[in-house]
Amino acid sequence: MHPTRVIGLMSGTSVDGIDAALVEIVGTDLDLKVELLAGETYPYPAELRERILAICADAAISMAELAEIDDAIALVFAQAAQNIQVGHPPATLIGSHGQTVYHRPPHFSGQVGRWGGGENQPSLGYSLQLGRGAVIARLTGITTISNFRVADIAIGGHGAPLVPRVDAYLLSHPQEGRCIQNIGGISNVAYLPPRRDHWLAQIRGWDTGPGNSLLDLAVQHFSNGAKSYDENGSWAASGTPCYPLVEQWLSQDYFHLPPPKSTGRELFGVTYLHQCLQDSQAYQLSPADVLATLTELTAASIVYSYRNFLPRMPERVLLCGGGSQNLYLKHRLELLLGKVAVLTTDEVGLSAAFKEAIAFAVLAYWKQLGIPGNLPAATGADQEVVLGEVHQVTGDW
Repeated sequence: MHPTRVIGLMSGTSVDGIDAALVEIVGTDLDLKVELLAGETYPYPAELRERILAICADAAISMAELAEIDDAIALVFAQAAQNIQVGHPPATLIGSHGQTVYHRPPHFSGQVGRWGGGENQPSLGYSLQLGRGAVIARLTGITTISNFRVADIAIGGHGAPLVPRVDAYLLSHPQEGRCIQNIGGISNVAYLPPRRDHWLAQIRGWDTGPGNSLLDLAVQHFSNGAKSYDENGSWAASGTPCYPLVEQWLSQDYFHLPPPKSTGRELFGVTYLHQCLQDSQAYQLSPADVLATLTELTAASIVYSYRNFLPRMPERVLLCGGGSQNLYLKHRLELLLGKVAVLTTDEVGLSAAFKEAIAFAVLAYWKQLGIPGNLPAATGADQEVVLGEVHQVTGDW
């Protein structure tokens, strides 16, 4: 069986830039094999990043501006796809996650909707990713799969997390229970039981809460915009966590909701940070202390989630995403988890930096084969479903 060469494109809630992964894929599920040929992160132009962050922070924009930003994001995604192929044989498929600018989980409303509808009607979730797949296909000349979340949402799911099924086939173990913990702007977990009878049905996944989102915003605040993140967690490591504040923040409703659940910057964003900063004034914390306390919130919320919602604690935790490079955060997780080993996915052969981009390459590959990409136990959807919308290349360009 000849490998399929696919590009995965991903930009997460940190809005750091576009992660591009060029991979070769063979197999379908337990025989799935992925080889990373090239991986690179392409930063957003500064003005575009600021506009995206403003939208995520609930800035009002016109429909014309939304269309303009949608096209601008598609353009930089297409450029990333073209650049990652330089020096390699060309890809035949692109899987593009796009840029999430709004995410609303499904909920059960006890009120009449604004535009009508009866009481006690279930509300479907909503998730908007910008960067049109049709534009990417047109600019690159490569068939592009995008809009992966909508099919899961349409059948009652959160549309997130979508990566657990990919994790299951690439990172599960015959004897060992594992948690794959992605720490982007938001943190999400995939619990993978040992590969035994009915193991796939026992996989769980959900968003555990903030990852880097509050930390990055705080660093920008304390540095007056000179820094965008805390490299290696060194600034936070120079401070002291305020544990009473961590306990106070962990009382927030989201942490106590049972999975499946999902969240985003709509909750853990600028407004939330301002409340945290206000809370910290009572303790006269330095900027380093605030960063240490926010780091502790990320670590503690992950561990709280494990202890309260997992069927059992894992033997091993594998970190990925930008937060996996935060050495102080990793150290705090190790201390809070005790005997549970904490590594990165790099240490078991899958790039921690580009795992999410790789996952969307796999989801695009599965779309072409008609293979479901979601796990209902993780997203809350009514059933398994094939994910993504196909944008073929037609006509001359």
